[in-house]
Amino acid sequence: MDINFDFKGDPVGGNISNYLLEKSRVIYQQPGERNFHSFYQLLFGASDSDLSKLRLKNKVDNYFYVNQGNAASVRSISDRSDYKATQSAFRTLAFSDHEIDTIWRIVAAILHLGNVKFRPDNESVKLDDPGVLDTISGLLSVTNQELRRALCERVIAAKGEVMAKTHNEAQANYGRDAFAKAVYDRLFSWIVQKVNRAINLKDEESSRYRQKTTVIGVLDIYGFEIFDVNSFEQFCINYCNEKLQQLFIELVLKQEQEEYQREGIQWQNIDYFNNQIICDLVEQSHKGIIAILDEACLNVGKVTDEMLVEAMDQKLASHNHYSSRQLKPMEKDLKHKEDFRISHYAGKVTYNINGFLDKNRDALFQDFKRLLYSSNNPTVKEMWPEGAMDIFQTTKRPLTAGTLFKNSMIALVKNLASKEPYYVRCIKPNENKSPVQFDKEQVLHQVNYLGLIENVRVRRAGFAYRQRYDLFLRRYKMISQYTWPNFRSGNDKDGVKVLMDEQGYSDDVKYGKTKIFIRSPRTLFSLEQKRSRMIPGIVILLQKQWRGAICRRRYKKMKAALTIMRVYRLYKMRSYFQALQAIFLNVTSRRDFGKSLRWPNPPLVLRKGVKNLKAIHERWRAWMIIKRIPQEDWPQVRYKVKACDALSNKRSYYGLSRRWEGNYLALNNENSDSVQYNHTINNIKNKDKFKKVLFSSFIKKTNRFNKSADRALLVTDTGVYKLDAKKLNLMKRVLSIQEITGVSCSPGTDQLIAIHSSLGNDLVVALEPRDNQDRVGELVGVICHRYFEVCGRELSVNVNMHFQCKLGNKSRSVKIELSNEAQSAMFKKDGQNVLYLLPLQNSNNLINTKQAMQ
Repeated sequence: MDINFDFKGDPVGGNISNYLLEKSRVIYQQPGERNFHSFYQLLFGASDSDLSKLRLKNKVDNYFYVNQGNAASVRSISDRSDYKATQSAFRTLAFSDHEIDTIWRIVAAILHLGNVKFRPDNESVKLDDPGVLDTISGLLSVTNQELRRALCERVIAAKGEVMAKTHNEAQANYGRDAFAKAVYDRLFSWIVQKVNRAINLKDEESSRYRQKTTVIGVLDIYGFEIFDVNSFEQFCINYCNEKLQQLFIELVLKQEQEEYQREGIQWQNIDYFNNQIICDLVEQSHKGIIAILDEACLNVGKVTDEMLVEAMDQKLASHNHYSSRQLKPMEKDLKHKEDFRISHYAGKVTYNINGFLDKNRDALFQDFKRLLYSSNNPTVKEMWPEGAMDIFQTTKRPLTAGTLFKNSMIALVKNLASKEPYYVRCIKPNENKSPVQFDKEQVLHQVNYLGLIENVRVRRAGFAYRQRYDLFLRRYKMISQYTWPNFRSGNDKDGVKVLMDEQGYSDDVKYGKTKIFIRSPRTLFSLEQKRSRMIPGIVILLQKQWRGAICRRRYKKMKAALTIMRVYRLYKMRSYFQALQAIFLNVTSRRDFGKSLRWPNPPLVLRKGVKNLKAIHERWRAWMIIKRIPQEDWPQVRYKVKACDALSNKRSYYGLSRRWEGNYLALNNENSDSVQYNHTINNIKNKDKFKKVLFSSFIKKTNRFNKSADRALLVTDTGVYKLDAKKLNLMKRVLSIQEITGVSCSPGTDQLIAIHSSLGNDLVVALEPRDNQDRVGELVGVICHRYFEVCGRELSVNVNMHFQCKLGNKSRSVKIELSNEAQSAMFKKDGQNVLYLLPLQNSNNLINTKQAMQ
C-alpha cells in the first residue's frame, strides 16, 4: 500500500497493489486452516433474514468449501463483529447498497458451488442436486440453463465451427473449482480497485499536492511458509521472500560496505550469504523452475506433474540448491517423482509437485467468462469484460500464474530499490501460538536465516549514523556559535568539522568524501538533546520575527489605507466645496442672500463641518440684513428677535412694526412729569448701581387682595421696580432678573401681563400707554433678552386667555373676559380668582379677544 502524506504529515490518499491471491484456499484447506474470513463472517454475522435471501444457514458443516480444515471458529476472531466492521467499511468507502449486496451474493454463490456434485451419465455428467443450480443462477443473475451448460460441457470454436464437448466427472469438478477460484479472485480484485478509487488522490488534489507530498509504501507479507505439504502457493510465497531478502542484502549489507569504500572510510569486509543464486534458480530465463514450468504448460499433449519433475531433474541436476529423490536417492524423506527440495536461505523446503501444472496454467474455460458477462447484475458483468469477445475471436495464450507472479515481484523489487527502506522483522517465539513460550532454537534459527547476524556484525563494525554534510549542518548548526545562523568560513564539510570539534565529538566520527559517519549512538543522542534544548528558543525567535513581519505588513496596509482615505476625503471635500461654490456664486446679489438655495448633500467627512458652514452662512446673511439698520437701533432689534421667538404664532400683534423706545416715562409726550421721573431714576441708579433703564410704562396692578391701583413699571438691567404713578417715587424693587421664573400674557390686543417670581408673589399688571400702543411684545422681548444674558437660558413664556399665578404665596387663576359694566379695562375679584374685564364697547378689544378665544 502506498500512502500519500501532505506537508503536515496528514494522510491524503493512497493506493493498494495485490500480487498473489492464494486462490486454492477457496476450494481446499489443510487441517487447522480456515478459508478466507469473508465466508465465515457471512455465515456467522449476517441476520437470519439476509441468510434466508441467500439460501444459507449458519452451519459451516453444510458447505464443503469451508469445512475441510475443521477450524471454523477461532478463539481470537469474532466473525459477527468483523461482519459489522466490514459492512461499515463498505459504506465508508462509498460502496452502494447494490454493490454491497452483490458482494455477499457472490460469496454465497461460491459457498453453494462447493456443494455442486456430478455423477457420470454415459460420456457426460449430470448434477446430483439440480436445486443448487437454481440458487447459484439466482445469486449470479444468470439463467439456469446457461449455468448448467457451462458446468457440464465446454464450447470449442475451430475453423469457423462451434462444437460442444461434454465433460467427464474429473473435468467437471476441475471446471467447478476453477470457476469458484476465478469468481473469488475477480471479486477480490474488483474490491481493491473500488477501494483505490475511493482513496486515490483525485486529479485536482493530485495537482494541488504535487511536489508537496511524501509517499510511504507499506509491504506486508508472511515469512517463509513450510507446511507438511507445500504446493505451488508456498513456492511463490517463498520465492517472494527470497527476492525481498536479496533486496535486504543489496540495500543493507552490500551497499553499506560499498558506501564505506566509496567514501574512503577504512573498512574490513564482512562475509555474508548472497541468495541471488536461489533467485536465479527460480526466475532465470530458460533455466529457472518457472521457465521449465511454463514450457511444460505450453507443450502439446498430455504432460503430467511427474514429467515436470523429470524435466526439472534433467535441467537442474547440477544446481547445488536443488535436489530430488532421483538426484539424491539416499534422501529417503523425498517421494520419488513427486517431491523436490530447494535449499532456501531460510532452510530446506520440500515441495509436492502435484497440482503445479494446473495451478500454473490457472485455466478458466471461456464459457464461464461469457456466462458471467451475460449476467443481469451490472456489477457482476463489470468484473468479466473479456466475456464480451466473440466466440470465434482468437486471443494470445494468457501468461501463466508463475510468470505473472515473477513479473510482479521484479517490478515490486525495482520499486522498492528506488525507495529508502525500513525493515520490521517479526520473530515467531514458538509454534504453539502461545504468548508465554520462548523456543530458543527456533528463534536462533530465524535470526540466522533472516540475515540478522550479518546485519548486526556490519552495524557493529561500521557506523550507527551517516549523513550528507549539508543536511547534517542544516540540522545541528544551531548548537554551535560558529555555525549559527550560517557557516561562512568554508564549505559544509568544514562547518561540520568546526561543529564537532567544538562539541568534543571528533574522536567518535569519521569524515568521508560527502558524508559524516558517527560510530556511537550516544554521540547522536547527545546532538539531538542539545538540538532539542535550542529548538524552543529558535521557535520563539522565528515566531517573534514572523509576528513582527505580519504586524509590519499590517501596519503598511493600514498606513496605505489611511493615505487612500485621506486623499479620498480631500477629493470629496474639494468636490463638495466646488459644488457649493457654484451654487453660492452670486449669493450677494440675491435678495434673500441664499436663504432659498438648496445645499448639496455633504459627504460623511463634512457632515459636522457643514453644520458650521450653514451657521456661518446664517450669521453672514443676518449681518447683511442687520448692517442696513443704524447701530443705535440694534438693541431694540435684539429685543424684537426675542419677542418674535416667544410670541410668534401665539399673539396676533406685538408691535414689531413700530419703533421701540423702551424708557417711555422719560418722554414728555408720555409722561408730563419726566423731570421728577429722571430724578428718581438717578437716585435708584446711585443706590442699586444698575446701568440702564430697559423699559418703563404706566400700568394698572392688582395685588393679593384683588385690588387694583395705578402704578409705573420700571425694568432695568438688574431687576423690576414699581413706582408710584403720580409722584413717580420708588415704592420698592419687586424682584431681580434672576428671580423671574416666567412670563404670561394674553393672545389678544389687551395688554395684560404677569411676571412670575420665585418669591411666591407674581407681578400681575396691565400696561396703560398714553397712546394706546401695544407694548406687551416689547416688555416680553426686554425681559427675555436680559434673562438670557444673566442666566444663560431661555425664559418660559405662556400665551393664554387663562393662566395661573401666585399672589401672596397663594395660587390664583387669572381670566380675561368682556363686560358691559366695565367702562375701561379693570381687575375684579371673583372668589379666589382674578378677572380682567374689558369694556364691550371697545370694538377692537372685542374682535381681537374673540379671535384669540376662538
